[in-house]
Amino acid sequence: MITIYTNETCPYCKQIKEGLENKNIKFKNKLTKDFTDEWHYITNLTGMPTVPTVEKMGEYFVPGRDFQNPQQLLAILDSFKGFSHDDSRRTLERIKTLNFHINTAFSKMDQLLRQIETKINTDEHKSTN
Repeated sequence: MITIYTNETCPYCKQIKEGLENKNIKFKNKLTKDFTDEWHYITNLTGMPTVPTVEKMGEYFVPGRDFQNPQQLLAILDSFKGFSHDDSRRTLERIKTLNFHINTAFSKMDQLLRQIETKINTDEHKSTN
């Protein structure tokens, strides 16, 4: 069973729920205002108080972090099978992935800064001649 945490006025939540209904995926909708203790637990766990947050088999899927649009979420949920690894192994793998992404971001930023520096130096050289 899938649980989706939503707000009444959230248009993105409505899109996600319609997508689930169109795919005949059963879900339980929980309004964050009615399930405040659960919602606080989830936001403390994920660090992201963003709706619609979806829970399946103890895993939380948060917009922006885990999916970018309803179609991507539906594809994730459709193929999600759960995990056979223990929490410590999963945590280690996620830290390694996080480190990879941080390194990639810093490398891209370094490359961009070098391009800017080259442009500035070229422009300064042109203006002194």
